[in-house]
Amino acid sequence: MKRFKLSRRAFLGGAGALLALPALEMFSPKNAKAEPNDLKRILAFYVPNGIHMPAWTPTTEGEQYTLPTILEPLAPVRDKLLVLSGLANTPARPDGPGDHAAGTAGFLTCRHVIKTEGANIKNGISMDQVAAAHLGQFTRIPSLQLGIDGGSSAGDCDSGYSCAYARNISWASETQPLPKAVNPQVVWDILFGGFDPKATAEEQERQKIYRTSVLDYVLEEANALNGKLGTTDRRKLDEYMTGVSELEKKIQKTGSGPQCTPMNRPPGDLPYPEHVLMMLDLIALAVQCDATRVVSFMLGNAGSGRSYPFLLVNEGHHEISHHQNLDTNYEKLTTIDRWEVEQFAYLLGKLQAIDEGNGVSALDTSAVFFSSEIEDGNAHRHTNLPVLVGGSLGGTFKPGRHVVVPDETPLANLFISMLQGAGVPTTTFGDNGTGPLANL
Repeated sequence: MKRFKLSRRAFLGGAGALLALPALEMFSPKNAKAEPNDLKRILAFYVPNGIHMPAWTPTTEGEQYTLPTILEPLAPVRDKLLVLSGLANTPARPDGPGDHAAGTAGFLTCRHVIKTEGANIKNGISMDQVAAAHLGQFTRIPSLQLGIDGGSSAGDCDSGYSCAYARNISWASETQPLPKAVNPQVVWDILFGGFDPKATAEEQERQKIYRTSVLDYVLEEANALNGKLGTTDRRKLDEYMTGVSELEKKIQKTGSGPQCTPMNRPPGDLPYPEHVLMMLDLIALAVQCDATRVVSFMLGNAGSGRSYPFLLVNEGHHEISHHQNLDTNYEKLTTIDRWEVEQFAYLLGKLQAIDEGNGVSALDTSAVFFSSEIEDGNAHRHTNLPVLVGGSLGGTFKPGRHVVVPDETPLANLFISMLQGAGVPTTTFGDNGTGPLANL
């Protein structure tokens, strides 16, 4: 088949558009604004390779539980935290090998995905995108998809499972994963649309005209390609063009920039620990500016083999997670898992510090979901998942407790509770959601 190429100018402009706003057809026009007391936010925080559960799980239930070793960093926000034990995501079990990719694909969808490394991927809409279809009407950006590790969605990433499953947790539809932004500079540009708080009104208008002209050029070249592509490529191009068109609308809405004070544009290349903190700072800034009320964040891709020399752990995480019941591996996993929880605690602390008036913080109006694609990295179980929820979602939940639910209670039921608390009228979700989770 003959290959056609876009120009460098179109490629650069298009790449920026695609990162800034994936195609999300379900979003309604931004024609409403919520009152402050109606603020609700949904955030999701993914960590790879499971958790060392003996050092994670509290030994008692209720309000008087003690934080175990891995959860100790959460002590400052303990009263704003739910620890949930017993939840399972059984639809995320793979067909044969492939627990990491299948589990990650189902992380927010609670769907059993088709095992393929080709273009015929099939998952389901993710919980965050169901929330964004409702909450996105109140903000300039319906949702943000962020992470640390990038990579293409093409190819085989885990025993015959597509990289689309292993590298994305947000899905706009059964066939459309939403790629995450991993460069802090790109995220800053998404949040502020190139807005320079020091620029004059004339300079801001000139920037807007320039960005619009680049998008017009991209759309012109894409339209020229349309008649030369096969069915699959035309579908992908249609999705892409929708994203560009939506971005153009957002540029026109940007006006003089967000009604908050942005941080300086961050560096694009940072050492790993600083990279993580910068991305979390940007999430908190997005919340503070009310740029979006829905965020998903991946601390790593499925089956991440990252090493942690700054923690004196030089082996790869995935390798260590196959611990073989060795105490030395348990110690290293506990070190990694505790550090991951420290990052989650940092984000919750940032949200807690955002004052929204009347003694209410941004953490109080949020539900921040934390978990992994599997329970134990050696057994690859999808039951008794490590689950935390930070915040009360505006009083929807009663935090400050360890809640144990019956074994294999669907994780989808927690998502139903979160969606209902955010104002989404739903009683089902995923492959096995049966209704809202009791005792929250």
